Amino acid sequence: MKFRDTFSLAYRTVRGNKLRTGLTVAIIAFGIMALVGIRTAIAAMEQKFVESFSSMGATGFTVRYKEPRFRFGGQELKKEKKGEKKEKKSNIGKPITRQQAEAFKANFNFPAQVSLTMFGSNDAVVSVGGKKSNPTTRVYGGDENWVDQNGFSIAYGRNLNTLDIQTARNVCLIGTDVAKKFFGDDLERPIDQIIKVNNIPFRVVGTLNPKGSTLGMTWDNAIITSYNNVRRFFNSNPNASFNIQVKVSDIKLMDAATGQATATFRPIRKLTTTEDDNFAIDKSDSFAEMLIGLLSSLTGAALIIGFITLLGAAIGLTNIMLVAVTERTKEIGLAKAIGGKQANIKWQFLFESTIISLFGAFFGIILGVVVGNLFSMYLNTGFVIPWFWTITGIIICTLVGLLAGLYPAQKASRLNPIEALRYE
Repeated sequence: MKFRDTFSLAYRTVRGNKLRTGLTVAIIAFGIMALVGIRTAIAAMEQKFVESFSSMGATGFTVRYKEPRFRFGGQELKKEKKGEKKEKKSNIGKPITRQQAEAFKANFNFPAQVSLTMFGSNDAVVSVGGKKSNPTTRVYGGDENWVDQNGFSIAYGRNLNTLDIQTARNVCLIGTDVAKKFFGDDLERPIDQIIKVNNIPFRVVGTLNPKGSTLGMTWDNAIITSYNNVRRFFNSNPNASFNIQVKVSDIKLMDAATGQATATFRPIRKLTTTEDDNFAIDKSDSFAEMLIGLLSSLTGAALIIGFITLLGAAIGLTNIMLVAVTERTKEIGLAKAIGGKQANIKWQFLFESTIISLFGAFFGIILGVVVGNLFSMYLNTGFVIPWFWTITGIIICTLVGLLAGLYPAQKASRLNPIEALRYE
């Protein structure tokens, strides 16, 4: 028999046992769907994290007074660097003051854009006339570079300017959600209108284009004003600190920029040559990298689920192939009697088990990609196909099919043709 004839016979046999084949394919497909589906969802989450937390891209970093912490899943996470020395207690609890931040911006002699920012509030109430918002609006204090540094863009009106910052005028930019709540879908209507934020009047000078949300927190329900206004009206915490955002034009300049930032800021923080830095410099995508690292445990869970399911599927496929050998004993004896070789019989059964396994891979990959991308649609990210795990799933199913069919194929190929023809 030729290779093509052997494969064709195996395929017809698989098609002839629809129920048996369908059950085995379903078991294999479930395992591959779990693996590919979870990996697709993880890829969508990684994409969302990078988009949300890396607003300055790979060419930005932030100077903070301590390492950033972030709450995720009820736990506080801290980004740690390899080889990092433990912070001295004398260097802890020294926020970056306005004078220090402004001194850095004035003395940082490097081709980069610098923005000073201070967080104001996450529970502000916005009111226009007799209409009020829930206490969920976030207030950010920034300067003329804040919008660009944080991945926003102006829809209508203008950005904050240097005069707004220096004179602390009560002007602000508003996010899309705030604009639509009080002025409807036309983002131009709020311009030059007066709104009250915690009963403090502000004139709207610009509206922002939508940015979306991250981990359930929307970036569009926000008010952006000058950092001087935030210091006056929204931040009574004496330990409140400024953050300094720096953005260079080329990723090749990052190392030089961070080095220059350290050299510029150490004298401003009054550090001697023997003292450690009492500030931290982290890249703009540090949160994304930290959270993406946590997702590796989900990949491990997907592998365990897929392995257990595929192990059960392999055992079931082996049993089905053994039953097929028993049912087709006479057919095997007849094939051998008319000149069929052991290799032909062996390859026919191996092809059958592999075809069944690859059918499971095909349907499992499709279902996994569909299920995973339903999650990506919820996150408003692009269509994701985890190519590595898709190819890995195909390879795994091919091996499962070959291994599951190996013993039944050898058993069939070694049957004595005379005894096989007499089998009842």
